[in-house]
Amino acid sequence: MKKVKEYSNEEITILWKPEKCIHSGICVRLLPEVYNPKERPWVKIENASTEALKAQVANCPSRALSLKDKTTSEHSTTGGVTKISITENGPLLITGNLEIKKVDGTIDKKNKVSALCRCGGSNNKPYCDGSHAKIGFKD
Repeated sequence: MKKVKEYSNEEITILWKPEKCIHSGICVRLLPEVYNPKERPWVKIENASTEALKAQVANCPSRALSLKDKTTSEHSTTGGVTKISITENGPLLITGNLEIKKVDGTIDKKNKVSALCRCGGSNNKPYCDGSHAKIGFKD
């Protein structure tokens, strides 16, 4: 069974799936008052508004962070335009709906934020697994 940690306020719950985390640091950079990996618990959901938390979680490239609220199950959709961002010394972040056809013919359907490897070091290609930090990828 895969580990999931939950952090709740009165409106929402942040779900963290450690095995999916690529340690991009986006959460810490966007909301350092909430995310501090040197403290326990490392997520202090009470330190930000629900809207700020939702905006930050939507930017998690690995989808290790997700949300649920009292009226829905886990959020997983984005509407509108698919966007691609190049992160400094890191992966391509694709936000929106997409299908990735792999070499073996299988198709992955994604509908939130996906992180694609740019460094060539990932053991989970085409997805980023955080190897860029280990190998010192610079771009």
